Amino acid sequence: MGQLQNKVAIVTGAASGFGEGIAKAYVEEGAKVVIADLNLEGAQRVAASLGANALAVKCDVANQADVKALVARTVEHFGTVDIVVNNAGTTYRNQPMLDVDEATFDRMFDVNVKSIYYMAHAVVPLMRAKKSGVILNVGSTAGIRPRPGLTWYNASKGAVNLMSKSMALEVGGDGIRVNALCPVMGATGLLESFMGMPDTPENRARFIATIPLGRLCEPADIAGAAVYLASDAARFITGVEFPIDGGRTV
Repeated sequence: MGQLQNKVAIVTGAASGFGEGIAKAYVEEGAKVVIADLNLEGAQRVAASLGANALAVKCDVANQADVKALVARTVEHFGTVDIVVNNAGTTYRNQPMLDVDEATFDRMFDVNVKSIYYMAHAVVPLMRAKKSGVILNVGSTAGIRPRPGLTWYNASKGAVNLMSKSMALEVGGDGIRVNALCPVMGATGLLESFMGMPDTPENRARFIATIPLGRLCEPADIAGAAVYLASDAARFITGVEFPIDGGRTV
């Protein structure tokens, strides 16, 4: 029996990258998973590869109506919501902080931060009603040990990390656990934006040199942590920033 047998999970931003890795690991551990993403075609590809225990739903996490509809569709299809992984996120190309325009700043905070506010409004009442639930917010090492050139992104992830702790305090009495997953940069579609330069072996090497274990974060790394923190093995763990960073934040 898997660690998440018969649990129902929503994973946002699950059409690729870390989210796809988490969704696959959850299904392997026995969960039913909703693959939520703005990229419906990508979400459908992932869901098709996972079989009957996966459902693709198009969702803009920065739109409250979309988030409400996502949760309603999950309950309609799978009957409940046990686990939410707020993984969807965005950034901008590494650059001086005053060069970032207001529209980019607003979109980033809408996707990275406000989306969690919307999701909390949609799922916490359901979890409170059954006195159980797990919420995992994907923060970042950027919110713990920031890199230059990503000031506003760092701030958004710092907000996610602190929000997770505060949420944990407020809903712990309802049997709901909340933790922040804090990965270091990985080889995802956002890597060039984080680096602010082409993704060449030489440029990668410069960034990898700042990670003691000597490599970027991989989907399997964050997926393993996401399985553990959603499982009963972590039943007494809440309100933590969980670095998945090869030692970057030490």
